[in-house]
Amino acid sequence: MKLQPPDSDRHLLCAASSLALCMILFASHAVASEIATDSAVLGWLDKVTGRVNTLEAWVDEPIQIGTLSISVKTCMTRPPEETPENAAFIVIWENKPEQNVNELFSGWMFASSPALSAMDHPVYDVWVLDCKDRRRSTLE
Repeated sequence: MKLQPPDSDRHLLCAASSLALCMILFASHAVASEIATDSAVLGWLDKVTGRVNTLEAWVDEPIQIGTLSISVKTCMTRPPEETPENAAFIVIWENKPEQNVNELFSGWMFASSPALSAMDHPVYDVWVLDCKDRRRSTLE
């Protein structure tokens, strides 16, 4: 004799399975619609002088801000018809004279939520403002 769950349990299981499938399909659609760009616009603050500035960094070409070396590994944006978001995977090192190079940050930074994944440094703050594709803008 095989035990079967009551009808209400079967319906609940079916609904949960359908919800899980919809979430997987939605997540794969959201990831597939992101656009990789070739540069990131970064904002930075020197906390000592109060100087705020922006700069554009090419993907995989390190730039220097004071004692920091910053390398944007990838920068992703969404198409115009979707909710705006720019995210970059960034690696930041500190190069102090007569000391070893120290990795301060390695991870994703999001333009819409700069505090979500912030770099902790006593002198500098760095955040993502935008992702740009200079290849595409030269073709237009």
